[in-house]
Amino acid sequence: MGFDDKNLEIPETLPMLPVRDIVVFPYMILPLFVGREASIRSVEEALAKSRFIFLASQKEITEENPTEETIYQVGTIARIMRMRKLADGRVKILIQGEAKGRITKFVKSSPNFEVAVERITETDQKDLAVENEALMRSAREQIEKIIALGRSLSPDILLILDDVTEPGRLADLIASNLGLKVSDAQRVLETSDPVARLKAVVEILGSELEVLSMQQKIRSQAKDEMSKGQREYFLREQMRAIKSELGEQDQKGEEMEELRDKVTKAGMPEPVHTEALKQLGRLERMHPDASEASMLRTYLDWLIDLPWSKATEDNLDLDRAKIVLDEDHYELAKAKDRILEFLAVRKLKSDAKKGPILCFCGPPGVGKTSLGKSIARSMGREYFRVALGGVKDEAEIRGHRRTYVGAMPGKIVQALKQVKTKNPVIVLDEIDKLGSDYRGDPSAAMLEVLDPEQNHAFRDHYLNVDFDLSNVLFIATANVLENIPPALRDRMEVIQISGYTENDKLLITKKHLIDRQIEVNGITDANIEFTDDGIRYLISAYTREAGLRNLEREVGSVCRKVAKGFVLGNKDKVTVTAEKVAELLGPPRFIRDEKMTEPQVGITTGLAWTQAGGEVLLIEALKMKGKGGLVLTGQMGDVMKESAQAAMSYARAHAVELGIDEDWCDNYTVHVHIPAGAIPKDGPSAGITMATALISLMTDTPVRSDIAMTGEVTLSGRVLPVGGIREKALAALNHGVKTVLIPFQNQKDVQDIPEEFRKQLSFIFVEHLDEVLQMALDNALDEKLGKAKRQGTKAGKKSKDAAAASAA
Repeated sequence: MGFDDKNLEIPETLPMLPVRDIVVFPYMILPLFVGREASIRSVEEALAKSRFIFLASQKEITEENPTEETIYQVGTIARIMRMRKLADGRVKILIQGEAKGRITKFVKSSPNFEVAVERITETDQKDLAVENEALMRSAREQIEKIIALGRSLSPDILLILDDVTEPGRLADLIASNLGLKVSDAQRVLETSDPVARLKAVVEILGSELEVLSMQQKIRSQAKDEMSKGQREYFLREQMRAIKSELGEQDQKGEEMEELRDKVTKAGMPEPVHTEALKQLGRLERMHPDASEASMLRTYLDWLIDLPWSKATEDNLDLDRAKIVLDEDHYELAKAKDRILEFLAVRKLKSDAKKGPILCFCGPPGVGKTSLGKSIARSMGREYFRVALGGVKDEAEIRGHRRTYVGAMPGKIVQALKQVKTKNPVIVLDEIDKLGSDYRGDPSAAMLEVLDPEQNHAFRDHYLNVDFDLSNVLFIATANVLENIPPALRDRMEVIQISGYTENDKLLITKKHLIDRQIEVNGITDANIEFTDDGIRYLISAYTREAGLRNLEREVGSVCRKVAKGFVLGNKDKVTVTAEKVAELLGPPRFIRDEKMTEPQVGITTGLAWTQAGGEVLLIEALKMKGKGGLVLTGQMGDVMKESAQAAMSYARAHAVELGIDEDWCDNYTVHVHIPAGAIPKDGPSAGITMATALISLMTDTPVRSDIAMTGEVTLSGRVLPVGGIREKALAALNHGVKTVLIPFQNQKDVQDIPEEFRKQLSFIFVEHLDEVLQMALDNALDEKLGKAKRQGTKAGKKSKDAAAASAA
C-alpha cells in the first residue's frame, strides 16, 4: 500500500483500540497482541465494517481499564491487514498506520470504545525548502552517527530515509524506529507542523547522540584499564563512570584513612612502619579496581594482622609447670628438665630473649608432638603445629615473592598470624621428612628460622621486611636424626626420647589410655576393669612398638567389644585378664622367641635396636662339607655382612690360639643365618655375637644360653661401643636373659636404664673378643686356650668385673 493518504475515505466514527506502551505513527506496519475483552470487541467491530480502527495510547501503562480521561486525544487511524486468534484467547493483528486523527467525541465506552475522529492534515512548507532540506540532512546524519555508535536499528532504515522527501514523514519514520518513551513519542505525534515536528525529532536525536557518546566514552575509559575479556570489571567501570557523571563520591578516601589508622596502631618497628606507609601511598594513588590494588591491599592486611608487639606473659611458676608436664606425660625426664631450666633462667633474667631450639628425636608414638603442646600449656603460651612432612618447596617456609599470582607468606608467618602473639610455642613436626627438588631445599630455609643468631631478623619473601623470631620457642620432632642435614642438626639441641618399656606402658595405660578409651566408647568403670596381667599380655602379645598408638587402638578394641556386649544385653562387669584378652581379640599377633634352655654349638643370643625398641636375635652358624667359604642369609645389610667377614677373618688368623684345626676352613663351608629372614637387618652391633657363634662352631664348644651380647668387633679383636644399650638391655630382660655383655665404653649408657630394671641385670663390660669368649663359651674351651693367653684374659676379667659391680 502506498503512502498517499489524501484520498482515504474514513468513516465518521471508528472503534478505538487503546495501546499501552507504544505510539503508532502513520506509515508504520507492526503486529499487535490484543488481550483485553473490550479491545478484542473493537477489533472484531472494525473487521465487520471498514477494517479501519483508531489507535490511541494510554497515559498510564499499568492501567487495565482506561477511561476517557486517561487516553491521549491524538492518535493514528490504522487499517487492520490481518487477524489471527491465538490459543490463549488473545488476538494477533497486523496493522498499518494511515493518517493522524484527533478524538472529537466518545460515542460509547462500553462494551468497547467508539469515537468520532477528526483527521489531522498537514500544510505544505514549500517556502522553507532550504531550511527543510537542512533539517532533513541533519536528521539523516545524526541517525547515521547513532547507528555508528552501536544503536541497534533496522539495517534498511538509511535506504528508506534517503527516499523520503517530506519533513513530516521523515520525522514520523525516525520517531517510529527510535523506540522513544510514550510521552516523547506522543509529543512528536501531536505536533501538526511538519517542520516543527522534524525539529523536535532532531532535538531528540541530539540527546540520544549525547547519551550514546557518553556510553562510548565510558566504554573507552573502562577498556583502557581492564584486561581483555573481563566483563565483570567492565560493568563495574561503567557503574563508576556513571556515578562520577552524577556527582556521587565513593568511599575510597574513608577506606584509606581507616587503613592508615590500623597501620599506626599495629605496633610495627620503624622500618616496617615506613614500608607499610609507602605501600599505602601507592594504593591511594592506584585505581581501586586495578589488579595490583587487590595485591597491595592483601599485603597491607598481612602486615597489620601480624603480632609485631603482642606477646603473652610466661608463667614462671616452676612447681606448677612441673605438675602440668607430669600430668600429661610419663617419664621424658630430660625434655621436662630442659623446659624447667629455661623457665628458671627467664625468672632470674627477665630480659633473656633467646629461647632454646629443641629437637625431640625418637620412635613414633612416644609423645613428641603432644609434649610440645604440654610445654605450651605449662608456660601459658599459645601453641601451633607446623607439619613439615613431605614439604619440598622452599617457599612453604620462606614465602612466595609478591610478583607471583596467589603469593602467600610461609608457614612460619602464617602460624604467627593465627596465634596472634610473637612468643608462641611452634612445633615443627617431622622435620626429618623435609624433601627437596627443583623448587629448592626447605631444610636450607629452616637454617635461618632455627638459628638464634639470625632469626631475630627473619625475612619472609612475601613480607620483604624483618620479623623477630627470637621470642618463639621452636620445638622440632624427628624419628631419624641422621635424615636431618648436619647444618640444621647443629642448630638444634637434640633430646633423645627412647621408646617406653613394658612397665612404662603398663603405667601409662592405667593412668591415661584406659580412661580415655572408656569415655570415647561410651562405657563406664562399672562396665569394665583391666587387670595388670591383662594389660601386660595386651602389650606383649598384640603390640610391637616403641610408642603407644597401637596399644591405645587395642585398648579401644577391647572397650568396643565390651560396649557391644553391653548393648546386646550383657550387663555384667567385664574383668579383662590375659585369658579375656585372648577371648576378645583372638590369638596373639606376636609370639616371643623361646629362650634357649641349654648351651648349643653355633647359636648365640644377640641384641638389636629397632624403631620399636630392643629385640633379641638368635644368630645361627652351621658347617657343612665343602671347600671353604662363608654364606650369609637373613636379609643382612652391607655393614652386618662386613662384621661377619671380620669375625671370620679373626677366627682364621687366631686358629692356633683358639684350638681350631688348620685344615678346618678348607674342609668346611660355613653358613650364618639370622632368623626372621623377611626383616632387613643392618649395623655393626652383631659383630661379637657372630664371632662367638663362628668360633663356637669351629671349636665345637657350646655357647651359654643365659648370656646375651652386643658390640662391634675389629680385625684385631677389639670390642667397640654401639648404640641403643637401654633398649637392648630391656629386651634381654623381657626375654629372660639377665647377663649382658656390652662394650667397656658403653658403661655411661647403663645409667639411662631405669634403676628398677638395672638391678635385675648383670652387666659385663668387655674390651676384647677374648673376654667375650671367656664368658660366653662353656669351660670346655678353656682347656684349648694357651696358658699365657688364658692368664691375660683372666686379668682383664677381674678389672671388668669390678667396673660391672660399680655400675650395678
